[in-house]
Amino acid sequence: MLPWQTDPENYATLFAKKCSDVEKDMLTLRLPPAERFASPVESYRVRAEFRIWHDGDDIDYVMFDPGHPRTPVVIKDFAPALAPIRTLMPQLLAFLKSRPVLRRKLFQAEFMATTTGELLLTLIYHRPLDDAWEDEARALAREFDVSLVGRSRKQKRIIGRDFVVDAFTVDGRCYRYRQYEQSFVQPNAPINEAMLTWAWQQGASCPGDLLELYCGNGNFTLPLASRFPAVIATELSKSGTRAALENIRDNGVDNVQVIRLSAEEVSEAMSGVREFRRLATLPKPLGDYDLRTVFVDPPRAGLDPGTLDCVRDFEAILYVSCNPKTLKSNIEALTDSHVVTHYALFDQFPYTPHIESAVVLRRRRLQRPVLVF
Repeated sequence: MLPWQTDPENYATLFAKKCSDVEKDMLTLRLPPAERFASPVESYRVRAEFRIWHDGDDIDYVMFDPGHPRTPVVIKDFAPALAPIRTLMPQLLAFLKSRPVLRRKLFQAEFMATTTGELLLTLIYHRPLDDAWEDEARALAREFDVSLVGRSRKQKRIIGRDFVVDAFTVDGRCYRYRQYEQSFVQPNAPINEAMLTWAWQQGASCPGDLLELYCGNGNFTLPLASRFPAVIATELSKSGTRAALENIRDNGVDNVQVIRLSAEEVSEAMSGVREFRRLATLPKPLGDYDLRTVFVDPPRAGLDPGTLDCVRDFEAILYVSCNPKTLKSNIEALTDSHVVTHYALFDQFPYTPHIESAVVLRRRRLQRPVLVF
């Protein structure tokens, strides 16, 4: 099935098969039964990106079949996208067709929406953007009540702002998040809320303070902070760190410290191999925190050997993964020290082979030796 295609009538069957395939591959790990979280069948994606195909004065949104990369496929509607994107798509196309200044050498259109109805539009060009373009862009933003970003080589022009503010509710509390243009966000809004709730529920029985690696914009950080006395959240990306700090401030969370370090650097700091000046901003030395739980949401490559050694020292590991194969490998590497107590599958990407997995690992209890008299 191609990325833009949906099959709502058969979604339940497709989802069940995808879960079964992953669970069968994990059988050797003897995991507990997986909780399954299905996606809405349509209108779930917060982002959509389309190439702009020009034919004289006419333009269309197009995507490309990986099997036929030179053949554009015209997109009239994109069913996976949130409602604000689907509503704007035809309106924007009609507007651009009547505005030569905005249409000229337009290469790509990117949409970012929120569950609260906010919308950010990015237009990418193969030409410099001048004041005439900005005048027309402002008219577009007013017409559709959106923020707009124009991009070309070494240029970025912002009409309004370059982020949207989304909201997710966990245990009755609403958390608001700044989602910046061209920064990572969880793609499926309803499933993201389900993941936040699941992680928050698992955090209830996790001990000590929390160390979070790959915190991004603080997506999991905000709800998890209510479960722990103190949280140290780390992120290497400058834009991610900035967004996390803003989201922590905007939500009135006061027990989280955000440090710009990579997972590898955190591992070195925890083991005492290196000292980092960035850790000097902590209210107290790193070693004075009661860090007994770690939360990780790594890239598709999973945890590297150094980070695996680091997390092995924690009593509880909350692990969210976008790649079941690397998750399996990482769990296998931890079986000598930890056991999986909870397992969940979240359908972030309906109608595709991809699925998000999450596990809780607990340190194995050492058996007391049997004394023989």
